[in-house]
Amino acid sequence: MGITGNPQRRTIVTGGLAATAALLTGCSSSSGAEPTARVGAAGAASIPSPSASARPDSPSGAFTRLMQGNRRWVKGALLHPDQDPRRREAVAEEQKPYAVVLSCIDSRVPPELVFDTGIGDLFVIRTGGHVVAPVVTGSVEYGPLTAGTPLIVVLGHQRCGAIKAAYKAMHDRTTLPGNLQSISESLRTAYEATVAQKAADPVDAMIRVHAGQTAAALRSNTSLSPLAEEGELAVVSAYYSLDTGRVDVLNGAPTD
Repeated sequence: MGITGNPQRRTIVTGGLAATAALLTGCSSSSGAEPTARVGAAGAASIPSPSASARPDSPSGAFTRLMQGNRRWVKGALLHPDQDPRRREAVAEEQKPYAVVLSCIDSRVPPELVFDTGIGDLFVIRTGGHVVAPVVTGSVEYGPLTAGTPLIVVLGHQRCGAIKAAYKAMHDRTTLPGNLQSISESLRTAYEATVAQKAADPVDAMIRVHAGQTAAALRSNTSLSPLAEEGELAVVSAYYSLDTGRVDVLNGAPTD
């Protein structure tokens, strides 16, 4: 994979991190050319896969690829790209996903299906209410800093149970059981901004506010902001509808 922008600068910033992260996680990311593959839906004849074409190395290219996949998901015209044993074998030695998706743990929001992607296409991090903490932020940073991944999507979703519980707890001034309270505390800034909005549906508003705040925090992150400023990385906040399957962008979509 060719790293866009200034590879020497990226090496200076991330050289030690790449080796350490690979050692700690057992993940492999290298700069060789990505193998191509032809795949099809299970039980169907092999068809050209969108993932078999060149890996998008720009934020706009990665964003377009993701949104094309979501449109197929909405229409029920899935290609199930790169989901066969040949793809598994092709990426066994190295991976170069073109997007990071930070989403909720909700069982109804599987990013690989929502965007109709395949093996090796996405780094996916899922937490309750897509909240972040240092270890989560580090997981998000891994792709852009070690594999040149050009896109991060913070994906909120309709009827998020974690955010609904947190909103109710803070509104009623109660405490959630166990470590669920830590999720609630991580959402306090979003709650306060939502209260100020006086929205008709405060939980749905809080979901959107939180996704936007999280994307903004990642965009200004010390490690990621240089990449964003140079146009090598886009951080997008988005909202997924459980009813329609559609992903709507809230902010940060790359324009070129």
